[in-house]
Amino acid sequence: MSQQQKSILTLLALAGVPFMMVLGNSMLIPVLPQMKQALDISQFKVSLVITLFSVPAGLAIPVLGYLSDRFRRKPIILLSLLVYAAGGVVAGLAAALMDENAYAVIMAGRIMQGIGAAGTAPLAMALAGDLYQKGERSKSQGVLEAANGLGKVVSPILGSLVGLLAWWAVLFVFPVLCIPIILALWLGVKEPDHKENTSSLRQYLASLRQIFQQKGLFLLALFLAGGIVLFTLFGLLFYLSDYLETKYGLDGVIKGLIIAIPVLAMASTSYLTGVFTAGRWSLAKPLIIGGLGMLAVSTGLLGLLKRQIYVLVGALAVGGVGTGMVLTNLNTLITSSCVTEERGMITSLYGSIRFFGVAAGPPLFGLLMEQSPFWTFMLPTLLVVLTGVVNLFTIKKQGKSEQKNE
Repeated sequence: MSQQQKSILTLLALAGVPFMMVLGNSMLIPVLPQMKQALDISQFKVSLVITLFSVPAGLAIPVLGYLSDRFRRKPIILLSLLVYAAGGVVAGLAAALMDENAYAVIMAGRIMQGIGAAGTAPLAMALAGDLYQKGERSKSQGVLEAANGLGKVVSPILGSLVGLLAWWAVLFVFPVLCIPIILALWLGVKEPDHKENTSSLRQYLASLRQIFQQKGLFLLALFLAGGIVLFTLFGLLFYLSDYLETKYGLDGVIKGLIIAIPVLAMASTSYLTGVFTAGRWSLAKPLIIGGLGMLAVSTGLLGLLKRQIYVLVGALAVGGVGTGMVLTNLNTLITSSCVTEERGMITSLYGSIRFFGVAAGPPLFGLLMEQSPFWTFMLPTLLVVLTGVVNLFTIKKQGKSEQKNE
């Protein structure tokens, strides 16, 4: 097998990690109305199915990021996938066997899944940063973000299909799909040798503090962009799922296919952006600002226009393109902003912000949906615009400084 073929197989194995991770939320979105009815719970409680996955993940990510820098990344990713799978088993058995009293145990399983998810996509991003340099790094980050997006495309369709059996059957898909991904990583990814970080926790935190003293505003602006675009995306998907069912009576595979349209736009844009921007540092800033602008315009128009189904899906597709432009460039800039021994923690902090953005989207959109359709869209629009302004003034010519970390 040639070196190029090995590299492709390695990247495909790594891509399975964010693909698996994103299923943890996206695949449940189509069956949330069924879950609400079956368990007789409020709209806020059903939104916690997303939140109680994402918040524990956000809290656990920095710890696992430190451990991946202190030791190695691959074993922690594998262990995390096992915990993720076990959480799916706990939640699935509770839902299948306990009926109306299952909610608390399902939430416990979701918390387990969140903790497991903490050691998946962010560490895969860091490991790809270790394995690939220069232009290949941009391509690899584009592939990982595209895999993340592909998971969002497949998940509503898969969730809808499995939900035809029973809404709780979706919870058992997680452990089933984890098995081939664990095997692919174990057998197909060779972690590069790098100098072990033997510094104490105090020394390690001091080195991180130095990074933020040098690049703090730059990194925080990138973190903010990642959190806000995912807050907006998952909030809009939550709205779309509820809207299709309550307004048009659509459910099952048809609803899953419609939800997949904006996410497919994001996934394909993520991949193409990674290929197009390989090694072209100067394109990162205009693509991030342009992508935020597209997301803001598409979301804002939904607050002003009559929300027919074609308008809603079309606007979300435009927002998906903008989101794909933003996320791939954020990944590349962040993984290139630090050396290997600190990359796990930096990408994990970024991953925490992303998870908190995902966690906040559904409940806040759910609350806004009950109060004001106009502000359901205009509040995230204002947040995206503010994020764009912040990044406009904080992203400078990072190319030379980032290339030092290749």
